Amino acid sequence: MSPSTARLCEVWRGPIAESVHFGHVVIAGPDGEVEAAWGDPDATILPRSSAKMIQALPLVASGAANARGLGPEQLALACASHQGAPLHVAKVAEWLTAEGFDEAEMRCGPEPSRDKNLRFEMIRDGKSPSQLHNNCSGKHAGFLTLAAQLGGGAEYVEPEHPVQIAARDAFEVVTDRESPGFGIDGCSAPNFATTMSAMARAMSWFATAHRREDTLSRAGVRLREAMMAHPLLVAGEGRACTLLMQAAKEPVALKTGAEGFFIAILPERGQGIAIKAQDGATRAAECAIAAVLVRMGVLDADHRDVARFLSPQITNRRGIVTGSIKPAVTLLG
Repeated sequence: MSPSTARLCEVWRGPIAESVHFGHVVIAGPDGEVEAAWGDPDATILPRSSAKMIQALPLVASGAANARGLGPEQLALACASHQGAPLHVAKVAEWLTAEGFDEAEMRCGPEPSRDKNLRFEMIRDGKSPSQLHNNCSGKHAGFLTLAAQLGGGAEYVEPEHPVQIAARDAFEVVTDRESPGFGIDGCSAPNFATTMSAMARAMSWFATAHRREDTLSRAGVRLREAMMAHPLLVAGEGRACTLLMQAAKEPVALKTGAEGFFIAILPERGQGIAIKAQDGATRAAECAIAAVLVRMGVLDADHRDVARFLSPQITNRRGIVTGSIKPAVTLLG
């Protein structure tokens, strides 16, 4: 493994560390500068769904959210990677109906619900998943709402569409650097690249947004507050984002992203955190964010919902405990 990556967590089977996950962790302070780092702060990354609150900034800053009467629930959904549970599907459907949109206008694509009970129920009933079940459907409802404000045609996920130009511009403001390019995300929208330190800076920008009076910062406050007020909408039952926000001893907004990304926004401290597991493993990113937040005193290691990500047990098919996942000692301090 490259020396530019750091050990994030280990997977133990009995007395043997059977697997090791490496990656990057950056903590940015209120001024956006790096306060602590493990791995390479200059590594170029795609933040994937961890950037959804950035992508949602133009929805609020443009005036579209106010013009359309969006409240905290809709703003939380715009930042969400939800389970596609009945709660999420119903609220996104209500949003579309209230704004006069049709599900067919969305461009995220259908996805089977990640809520096991609903997915099995739909299979038994012979029902096909729709775009409402897509974990990004809230983000796309936000894109549709912004597109109605900005114009530019139906294909709002195209990189040259006004919606995505606005998202890129916001991304470059909060990261304080020009993005070197983008990849197309699982939901078909551009996902802009940046460095680990710049992504941590962006999260500290959100954490300190209440200290500024410009339009974009006010939008940042509304989005982070919506996430913290509605953690169940941001992810769902049993998910790390939801459970760790609920377990925290101080306000924190948390957001996962595909391929082992995770961010944290800490408004009381003005700090932002970005984490990337180099191999893309979700279990590594979840363990690492829990470890860093325990190290900082934001989470209690003994809390049941923290322990399930910080040091989860591994069991076999007979229910016998065969090992565990442990954070690297250097992360816990």
